Amino acid sequence: MTAETRGDVVRGDVVRGDVVLVGAGPGDAGLLTIRGLRALEAADVIVADRLGARGVLDGLAAEGVRLRAEVVDVGKLPGHHAVPQDAINALLVTLARDGKRVVRLKGGDPFIFGRGGEELAFCRDHGIDVEVVPGITSAISVPAIAGIPLTHRGLATTFTVVTGHDQIQSLGGGRDHTVVLLMGIGTLANSAITLARGERGGDCPVAIVEDGYGPAQRVTVGTLDTIALQAARRGIRSPAVVVVGDVVALSPYAEPLVETSATHRKAQQQ
Repeated sequence: MTAETRGDVVRGDVVRGDVVLVGAGPGDAGLLTIRGLRALEAADVIVADRLGARGVLDGLAAEGVRLRAEVVDVGKLPGHHAVPQDAINALLVTLARDGKRVVRLKGGDPFIFGRGGEELAFCRDHGIDVEVVPGITSAISVPAIAGIPLTHRGLATTFTVVTGHDQIQSLGGGRDHTVVLLMGIGTLANSAITLARGERGGDCPVAIVEDGYGPAQRVTVGTLDTIALQAARRGIRSPAVVVVGDVVALSPYAEPLVETSATHRKAQQQ
């Protein structure tokens, strides 16, 4: 395959590759976009994350999709970065300068807490052409597994996505303002206490969806007052998405919570 047919950029006698930032979605190959799949099929090298990305590659292989690209695993474990971000940035530039067509496969969407903007800027600052293929973020797709819409007429008109590392003291709103916590299990107790102090109150519904689209997928439903203890008792681990707000009551997993809330309201009215 020549540089002309591959679409590589040629500067003088130097063949330049390019980089495509592809959102892998939550880890289900069926939720990868067609454009993302075409980029993977055309790639020489795939630089892949652990969460989302590896599940998609394994899923494609199980469905008989054979990719010719070399796969470089730069996956990050909780609390341990197998490859530092600076090294990932440098690797993308080096591979592209070697004339490779590089796909940077990132879990979810590259621009939703994925540091995709940093990788985009670094590559462009070093003269590398970059394309971005959006992915389905886990902030929306994982709650959907549990039947939780982030907005719903009469219940919620807005939502905010934050990480468990963010300062949420200033996050206002009541139960009609849905909060989605990513990477929030390690700080769950503090987050629950902080959110309960505002208009939401301690009996505000909460759901945790573990390992969305994975083999260990599990849903836990409680309230801001109870969820930290429930998580400890059930041994909840990352990856997990936490949803806070009245929309949680729409989930079929929330039936015991809804029944308890109804009983509580009835007792208050008597």
